[in-house]
Amino acid sequence: MREDTRRWIEADKRHAWHPFTPQGPWTADDHEPLVIVRGEGPWIWDSEGRRYLDGNSSIWTNIHGHAHPAINRAIVEQLGQIAHSSFLGFANPRASELASRLTGLFPPGTLERVFFSDDGSTAIEVAMKMSLQYRMQTGEPERTRFVAFADGYHGDTMGAAALGGVSRFFERFRRFGPDVGFVRSLAGLDQFAASEINAVVIEPLIQGVNEMRPWPAGMLAELRDWCDCHGVLLILDEVMTGFGRTGTMFACQREDVIPDFLCLAKGLGGGYLPIAATLTTAPVYDAFLGDPVNAFYYGHSFTANPLACAAALASLDLFLTERTLEELPAKVEHLAKLLEELASCEGVVDVRQCGLVAGIELRAGLGSPVCLRARDHGLLTRPIRDTVVLMPPLCVEREDLDLAIDALKAALAGV
Repeated sequence: MREDTRRWIEADKRHAWHPFTPQGPWTADDHEPLVIVRGEGPWIWDSEGRRYLDGNSSIWTNIHGHAHPAINRAIVEQLGQIAHSSFLGFANPRASELASRLTGLFPPGTLERVFFSDDGSTAIEVAMKMSLQYRMQTGEPERTRFVAFADGYHGDTMGAAALGGVSRFFERFRRFGPDVGFVRSLAGLDQFAASEINAVVIEPLIQGVNEMRPWPAGMLAELRDWCDCHGVLLILDEVMTGFGRTGTMFACQREDVIPDFLCLAKGLGGGYLPIAATLTTAPVYDAFLGDPVNAFYYGHSFTANPLACAAALASLDLFLTERTLEELPAKVEHLAKLLEELASCEGVVDVRQCGLVAGIELRAGLGSPVCLRARDHGLLTRPIRDTVVLMPPLCVEREDLDLAIDALKAALAGV
């Protein structure tokens, strides 16, 4: 081990606290964490010089690859002007441009307003608070209940955590949050009085933290119809599924659904800088006009950070110049063939895919060992329980996907 690697690991174990990580095993003397120091395209390198395919897009964020010259250039150019200025009562060029570009991705007269925040959790918090205040200011203050889906995940801030259906993460905090009811399917919605429901929240097409489980085809469109019929708002959490992951720019576009609130983060900044956005409609926005008491008094210090907005704009440009979405179908089809082969391997229980997102469910106890062994074969990813997540950057090539599946096959054989 290099001396600088040793120094970084010792400092980490002594002072850092990692998310979703039992700290006992992490700080054990025999545990050697990977220290990531560099990236290029779909590849990342550790401090010992070992190269890995970024098999989960650096926790589902990276879109066009690491160190992309166009995004790097956009950030550097913006850095030469100003790194940050307040969005509370001021505007900045990049935020103006980004808001216009995001709303332009949807039909006119639909999602017309953008509220910026910092990450997926806060994008959800914005939608929750905004929808509740909207009800208060439109004569329906009694509609306070949210409905979410069992085993879903919407973030870790207190409001977003209340929507989480994964008991292991959220049960101990449930009583501190808003009124939330849970269902497993559309049929379960009828157990609640619709007149008391403020909004339904869902990860469209596929649940992420629930081991990558797709919803039945047509389910999202049916949910939109149900919400329209009962006057219920629809909040779509596209923090994971947005920006091409499912094959279209947004998952909701696969079923021609427009929500009342669309929550975006992760890939919004191309995987470079923290930025989130909550898109909503003109009727919602109009309810906050008039008396100053009606204003939405909520925000973050780094809301609409110009550097992050510049990265997001460059990422949107790349979808056009590199024809990212047009290149996806062939990659998705190739991945499907590879997954079909992998499904027959010993230890594989199920394989689930939605676009360039895959969950490979393994026999109990194999998830972590297989991911650790896959590092030896050039693949870096993490499991959710015993489901290995494969969600590479969209710039991944077919031969890179071959490497990923070969690495998993070798890892399975090794354990």
